[in-house]
Amino acid sequence: MKRSLIALGTAAFVGGCYTSALKPITAAPSQIAAGAERATPSASPTSSDTEVLPAADSPKPAEVQRTAAAVFGDTLIEVPVIDVPMPAEGPTWDMDVRSYETQERVAFYVNMFTQTSRTRFQEKLKLGTRYDPMIRAKLRASGIPEDMTFLALVESGYDPNAYSSAAAVGMWQFMSSTARDVGLRVDWWVDERRDPARSTDGAIRFLRDLQNQFGSLYLAAAAYNGGPGRVSRGLTRFAEEMQGSAGEDRFFALAEQNYLRSETKNYVPQIIAAALVGKEPARYGIQFDTLAHYQYDSIEVAAGTPLSAVATAAGIGIGAIKELNPAVLRGMTPPSGPLWVRVPFSSGTNNEQIHSALNALPEWERVGFAAVKTKGSETSSSIAGKAGISTKQLAWYNPGLRTSKKGKILAGQTLRIPTLATVAAATTVPDPSIERYGSSTVAATRSGSVHIVKRGESLGRIASRYNLSVARLKSLNGMRGDRVVAGQALRVLATTVSRTTTTKKPAASSASSAKSRRAASASVARKPVVKKPVASKAGSKTSVKKPTTGKTSASARATPVKAAAKAPAKKVAASKAATTKKGTGK
Repeated sequence: MKRSLIALGTAAFVGGCYTSALKPITAAPSQIAAGAERATPSASPTSSDTEVLPAADSPKPAEVQRTAAAVFGDTLIEVPVIDVPMPAEGPTWDMDVRSYETQERVAFYVNMFTQTSRTRFQEKLKLGTRYDPMIRAKLRASGIPEDMTFLALVESGYDPNAYSSAAAVGMWQFMSSTARDVGLRVDWWVDERRDPARSTDGAIRFLRDLQNQFGSLYLAAAAYNGGPGRVSRGLTRFAEEMQGSAGEDRFFALAEQNYLRSETKNYVPQIIAAALVGKEPARYGIQFDTLAHYQYDSIEVAAGTPLSAVATAAGIGIGAIKELNPAVLRGMTPPSGPLWVRVPFSSGTNNEQIHSALNALPEWERVGFAAVKTKGSETSSSIAGKAGISTKQLAWYNPGLRTSKKGKILAGQTLRIPTLATVAAATTVPDPSIERYGSSTVAATRSGSVHIVKRGESLGRIASRYNLSVARLKSLNGMRGDRVVAGQALRVLATTVSRTTTTKKPAASSASSAKSRRAASASVARKPVVKKPVASKAGSKTSVKKPTTGKTSASARATPVKAAAKAPAKKVAASKAATTKKGTGK
């Protein structure tokens, strides 16, 4: 250990004047002492009490030290100098994570991310290096802590194409109804939940509203996962139990009340744990590669243009254009109107050049599909086979296609047959949100084949309107639940809506009943018939007919029906039930 002597008191307050010890002191020690006695802390020097000191030779360093010691006391202090370098400054967080580092659930997830799920977590961090700069810039501009980027890691691992069994889609895992509420487009052709930039904008709007509502970032995150209504009701219900908790502690106080779902209780601890490990990966021995940052330019492209044509015009591969535009579901812009399409930031071409290159392409290359009129003699499978695509892919581009009960496409419809290049750029990942819920807007459909859900309508009411069962309507739309939302498009079979009701039974129904009775009677007649003895009115002898076997005559087969006609109403009903049961039993 080295030692250095540092002389303090290199300045002296002399005669009411602040004098540096490095400058010549123009006073003798006795004069300095006299001036020091006249100076008081409460009095400020004026021209009348300032004493002008005569000039003198510059003192030697030893004299300066003695003078300073006389005024301020001994100023020689030994300060140890350590040769160990100072540690580098550690990471900082713009949300409170250190306070909860030892919280039980947080510690559990830190261990999970660094031990049991280490490889998977490293992959998520690696993918995050592509989108993290863009997300942080947007969060910073909105005033939300940048470290909320780890919410996207917990939700999807930064995967723009992520989807869940509950139909949540994209990096920020939006349900379709919530996505529309925050301004995202979700329909048959475009799903902006998959767009990294647009979905981040929507998530920020949602988080900002939730933070303003609850006054806590962690309560906002809990509401993001479990719903704002549930969090709000919990805060009201357990207000007394949560007294004394403030700030971010309020989430943990609410989580202790056995009220939130387990998923929501663990949601915030996962975000905190991800932030702890993600900001200090070396501390936990985590290593991962980095990816190129997500950057892009945007150009407006005409309706029905395939992404393959945009890629050709921009001089890039179809894979690059597809990766930048995961929101374009069908490999082309919607037929209903133009769309802004993303191209690489370093493509080296401007918008005018790309548009010129697009217009220079042959028509077959810059049009995503061929439009043909249906004649009513072909099926979807036969048309798809001729086009070299699957029936599902054909349905992608014809969401309102009407077919007969035999599966033939009804005549007079405009059928879109996509090119192979268009299909190649389409989204192939299963998408429960679109396949299950349909779209909010469907182009070129007829009201008889697609029903747009209105506010207040239920699935049962819609099914009844189109003479369908709820099960059939759900099957047509690939639905598992009964929930529908306003603006949702549902496929229906009927081309007209029947609103007429009648109390009369249809003729077909009566004929069907008669047919059923005849079948039941015939079934009974085929069995041996035993007639009970019948007493004569005049006391005549009773006669018993032996059972008949083999073929029976038409009159014999009709006997049970005639007998039933003479019986009372209650017995007729019982007879019908019995004969029907016998006739249909196996």
